[in-house]
Amino acid sequence: MHCTRTGRGKPLLLVHGLGATCGSWDTISPALSQVREVVAVDLPGHGQTREETDSGTFEGLARSLDEWLRAENFTGVDMVGSSLGARLVLEMARRGRAGAVVALDPGGFWQGWERTFFKATITPSVALVRALRPALPAITRNVAGRAALMAQLSARPWALDGAFVARELKSLANTRTVNSLVKDLANGAMQEGPAKTAAPVVIGWGREDRLCLPQQADRATKAFPEATLHWFDRSGHFPMWDQPEETVRVILDATSVSELK
Repeated sequence: MHCTRTGRGKPLLLVHGLGATCGSWDTISPALSQVREVVAVDLPGHGQTREETDSGTFEGLARSLDEWLRAENFTGVDMVGSSLGARLVLEMARRGRAGAVVALDPGGFWQGWERTFFKATITPSVALVRALRPALPAITRNVAGRAALMAQLSARPWALDGAFVARELKSLANTRTVNSLVKDLANGAMQEGPAKTAAPVVIGWGREDRLCLPQQADRATKAFPEATLHWFDRSGHFPMWDQPEETVRVILDATSVSELK
């Protein structure tokens, strides 16, 4: 898998969400790289990593990540994941492949109507972004445009950098496996636990998450009873976008690095 490496120190693996790339972490990776070697991957079918035959399923991505960890001798590495990536790092913890884990607004804990809500809201959003692809740079330069396109994902879309938003949305539009992944995630089993690690597990959740709804946090902590739950106030689905400084503190605390040097 394609990855970027910045900084020095103990490796810290970052795993992005649905339709994103390693660049999704640009809001916090410079701060993290002051004390850690930050390794950010592109999952199969995303960014610069080619898709495999099973990359349109959660199990396929989990298999690919597991095999890559073994190949890179990264078993036991500290991991941070966002959304789909958060579920993946929890799965790696369940398999005993991870060190400390921080899972930000993980998918996989919806029930009943929440499954339909997830599928019914994200699918037309993807279609809209694909239709608007040529105009995304112009739309996202405008505060109103960012607010309209990012309302479900960010509690503070007007505060996000327009060029960053355009890049993230373009990545979503360009990821061919998005629709199959949405279908698989919406219809599949809930994420199972517990974690097989003695290191800390932190589940972070934005109180204003409009995709993975806050009530799902209770199910996540029941599946991973060893985990600590951290609430991000005034944050949507991506705390590293809405509350980057707080997200950095949570990650460094969980991975035994309490302050930047």
